[in-house]
Parts: sequence; C-alpha cells; structure tokens
Amino acid sequence: MSPRPRTAVIGLGAMGLPMATRLAAHLPVTAFDVAEARLDRLATAGGTPAATPAEAARDADVVLLAVRDQQQVDAALFGAGGAAETLRPGAAVVLTSTVGPDAARATAARLTDLGVLTVDAPVSGGPVRAGNGDLLIVVGADAKALDLARPVLDLLASTLTVVGENPGDGQSLKAINQLLAGVHIAAAAEAVALARALGLDPGTVVESLRHGAAGSFMFGDRGPRMVETYASDVAPEVKSRLDIFVKDMGIVTGIAKDAHVPVPLASAAQQLYLLGEAAGLAAHDDSSVVTVLSPKAPGSQDRNGAQR
Repeated sequence: MSPRPRTAVIGLGAMGLPMATRLAAHLPVTAFDVAEARLDRLATAGGTPAATPAEAARDADVVLLAVRDQQQVDAALFGAGGAAETLRPGAAVVLTSTVGPDAARATAARLTDLGVLTVDAPVSGGPVRAGNGDLLIVVGADAKALDLARPVLDLLASTLTVVGENPGDGQSLKAINQLLAGVHIAAAAEAVALARALGLDPGTVVESLRHGAAGSFMFGDRGPRMVETYASDVAPEVKSRLDIFVKDMGIVTGIAKDAHVPVPLASAAQQLYLLGEAAGLAAHDDSSVVTVLSPKAPGSQDRNGAQR
C-alpha cells in the first residue's frame, strides 16, 4: 500500500474537521460536509472540497467517515449521492463514529457485497487531540483492511489498539470507553453541584481535586467548563454535544442488556443526559449537564442570547 493513500473524509464536524486538516498536511484529501464553511476551512488547509460523498470517494483508496450516528453513516454511504455509488472494489471504509457493534457489522456486510473493506475504528480524545494526531483509536479489522488504512490511522492516533479481526470489535471496546467517560462526566457534575450547594467556590474545588486521587481525565477536562458555565452569562464553547452522550449511553446500556450485565452507574448517567436533553441542552456542550443538578440563576443567557 502507498504511504500516501488517496483519502476521502466524509463529515467535517467537531472531530472530522481536525482529522481531515491533519491528514491534508500529509496525504491527498478530498472531503464532503453539508456545511460550506467547513469545506472552505478544509480547502485553506490543503484539502479538496467535494459536492457529495460520491464525489469525495470517487478516486479514494480510503474513505474515513466522521459522522454523528448510524443514520448519518447510512446516508453518507448508501443514500442519494452516497459514497457507495463510486467506491471502487478493494477500497477501505474507516468507521470512526460510535455506532455500536451491530450497526458496524451491518454496515460491513453491505460494503462486503460491493467488494469494499471495512475498518471499524472508533476514535476518542476530542478535537484538539484529533488535530495533533493524538487520538486513542480502537480497531476491529482483518489484516488486509488494516494494512490499507494504516497510513491514515497512524497519522491520527498516538495509541492504536487492534481489538479483533472483525467489524464490531472496535465498537465493543469503544462502548466500554464511553461507559467510563459518561459516568465520569456525570460524577463531575454531581461534585460541582454539591460544592455549590455547600457554598464552596467550584473553581477552587475543581482545581484542587483534579490533581488528586479523585481526579479523572473527564473531571479535569469538563470540570473547568462546568465552572465556566456558572461564571459567565455565555455558555461554554461546544466541544462535545450533550446529545452525543445520550446516543452513546444508549448504546452502552443496550449492549449491557443484551449481555445480561447490570450497569447501574451507566444507567443513572444515561438518565442524567436524557434529563439534560429534555431541558433543551442537546446541542450544548456536555458539561452543561451540571445545570440539571444545580440550575443557573434565572435570566442567564446562552451563547446565542437565548434565555435559559
């Protein structure tokens, strides 16, 4: 396989754009997104915009999907103007989204019918690490598919773990990752809410505890954003939407149910995210879930000036 495979990126959201930008510095990259402004940003970074997923995938050796959920995966691949219209036999599709094992296997089966390989490679780490090539990527793929996608994955990952040889294997491990991440964010929200109720300064609490035994990556990352939520009338920048964890915790609890494994902490965290969604926070940063437990003062505004 060429060390510079022709690469298509479909989806230039919070993770897709920094991944595509990094890849474009090293590989020929063509990309599609529904937002023209994101395509313009990629073009500035050296990528080539495409009008449809099919156009992006036309000459690609590797097609990287960075979309939100399985519905968007299906649309990007198999919908009108989808990549499946032009994918050539022997190309590889890399699924970086968290969609669950069953969805990954179903997608792989449809691609196999077209002679296209599948690399199940959900990513974790956030936009900054995506742009720096510092992601955790867990992979389920056979050797042929992985060899084809390896030059792309190596540019994006500081830690690449091959879990198994089949699509769905990577999704299984990513679900466990999301179980821990989702519970940790919920726990951070409870800690900040309790600190406020006790009259403690949340900023001092977060800064003190993030460095000790009670700290976690999510507490250290989301805690300051929770503090920012209360310190300003403007909502924090959206780095990870709350409804992503509504989706992901639904995958976690669904897998656990099928496996007959009780996950009481994950289930409780799922309910908190659902409450946040019901409160109108779906498109807000997931750190805003803290306001479900400890509401902001009446009259505060979000980033768009809407009353909350």
